[in-house]
Amino acid sequence: MNTLAQYAVDTVSVGGLYALTALGIGLIFGVMRLINFAHGELITAVGYGLLLLSGVALPVAMAGSLAIAVLLALVMERVAFRPLRGADPETLLIASFAVSFFMQKLLALTVGARAKGIDFLPRLGEPTMVLGLRLQMLQIVTILTSAGLLAALSWFLARTRAGLEMRAAAENFQMARLLGVRANRVIAVAFALSGVLAAAVAFLFVAQSGTLTPRMSLQLVIIAFVGTTIGGLGSLVGAAVGGFLVGAASVILQTVLPPDLREFREAFAFALVILVLLVRPQGLFPARGLKERV
Repeated sequence: MNTLAQYAVDTVSVGGLYALTALGIGLIFGVMRLINFAHGELITAVGYGLLLLSGVALPVAMAGSLAIAVLLALVMERVAFRPLRGADPETLLIASFAVSFFMQKLLALTVGARAKGIDFLPRLGEPTMVLGLRLQMLQIVTILTSAGLLAALSWFLARTRAGLEMRAAAENFQMARLLGVRANRVIAVAFALSGVLAAAVAFLFVAQSGTLTPRMSLQLVIIAFVGTTIGGLGSLVGAAVGGFLVGAASVILQTVLPPDLREFREAFAFALVILVLLVRPQGLFPARGLKERV
């Protein structure tokens, strides 16, 4: 029983991290129909922000790194993506790859391509006993942070004017604009929220890995995008559920695969994703009114 409970905690912890990353991607896609692969560089920027501010008080370092993510997301939207509104999805996708590669190379030139160690929240690596289970504090914090942010985002989308405008834009952007929704504001809010989610993921990811590289978030974003796809592109519920499912598949495969094959668990997980998409190519929770716009 304890073993099953441990697997369940591992699944929720890993799935929560993927779900938060998938939500950051899904927010932008819901409004702009843009798959922003440069979202990973927001996570990376927060990590290096923590390293840069490591000499100041922890709350100040975290607040400063959060501000870096939000500001960088807004600059990204204003400089790279706003001029491309009205372009076809392929052009937007290529632009997101270009922004991602540019930021990776810029980091490599400025801070170096070698991995850098960072001792961020070392106490989260300590074990603790919860209901007879020996868990890491990081797992508990990841689960609580994921649940809290998912609840906060749900409240924001349901109870605030900006959230309602984002939901309306996700359903029918052109109609929302005709009804008075300001496109620039809605899209800027979506990018700012993606920056907040990227910062939360970065705090947890850096605390877990303890290392920084310019490409450290690439695999995380790819897996989160897979979760967004199987959940249903354009659906925030689908992004969260898809992220959790990919996390669950990763933990289960890590457990059941022979030791020699465990390093290939992502390949097996992607094979399962292909099977899911063959049955439901639109995803598990397809968004209503999905079409090109903006």
